Amino acid sequence: MEAEYRPRHIKLIANPVAGGDATAKIRQAEFCLAKQGARVELFLTAARGDAARAAAEAKSAGFDLIVAAGGDGTLNEVINGLAPSSIPLAFVPLGTTNVFALEAGIPFDIAGACRIALGGVPTPICLGAAGDTRFLLMAGAGFDAEVVFRVDLRLKRRLGKLAYLVSAVKVFFEHSPRPLEVLLEDGSRRSGYGLIVGNGRLYGGRFSLTPGAALPEDQFEVCLLQRPGRLELLHCLLRMLLKRPLIPAGALLFKARELTVQGDGVPVQIDGDPHGQLPMRFRAMPGELVMVMPAA
Repeated sequence: MEAEYRPRHIKLIANPVAGGDATAKIRQAEFCLAKQGARVELFLTAARGDAARAAAEAKSAGFDLIVAAGGDGTLNEVINGLAPSSIPLAFVPLGTTNVFALEAGIPFDIAGACRIALGGVPTPICLGAAGDTRFLLMAGAGFDAEVVFRVDLRLKRRLGKLAYLVSAVKVFFEHSPRPLEVLLEDGSRRSGYGLIVGNGRLYGGRFSLTPGAALPEDQFEVCLLQRPGRLELLHCLLRMLLKRPLIPAGALLFKARELTVQGDGVPVQIDGDPHGQLPMRFRAMPGELVMVMPAA
């Protein structure tokens, strides 16, 4: 499959307000993709939902490669417009955190990311579904989702990922843990006060709460927080600051292909963006997308 991968008609879907100096980086990406002889059609997003619509339209327009240029939120939108599809999707990281680029080993420099887009390995991967919405990396319910809901977007544009730390400190002092219950495929039940549904290893950057998860696999690794106290949350925050493994004391790790989570008013985030409240069903969706990954 690798030898046959020679994209000639590329759709570049780019977010011009992702990260700093995005417009210049997008033009550089367009140039790098085109200099190998491919025809590149650029679409710039202007509002939420634009990337998903552009990806959906591209499915039937004869493109042999779609490239998302932006942050993890832009990539999530493109995935939701594209999946299920066999058209390869590549990523050029421009955003605040770019967790997928870290997970996959995609370079943060534009030229390097474009080299992967043009010469990497198209790899079938498993997506996650939260209700009817797809996610690539992870979903969360509880404390971390509340942090996402309360991030000041203006502060995020100025401070980048530090805005999440500011939000986390505020939520830490105001958060009232609410119980949730997890129903698994086999009928068993587990209870806790927060969870991460990991489709990949990394969370919020180079941190890992689900070290046993892998994008090509057909199941999640779930991290269920079983203790409600602030001590466990403080433990996580300190380990983030010290760049240590994140798995908190009292956490339960397990694999699952499907789970239904109940919890009164508990917020949910997917791929770092707000996504409503529990109850919600999470499902692994094997082979729904082909991502261009670096060669091993």
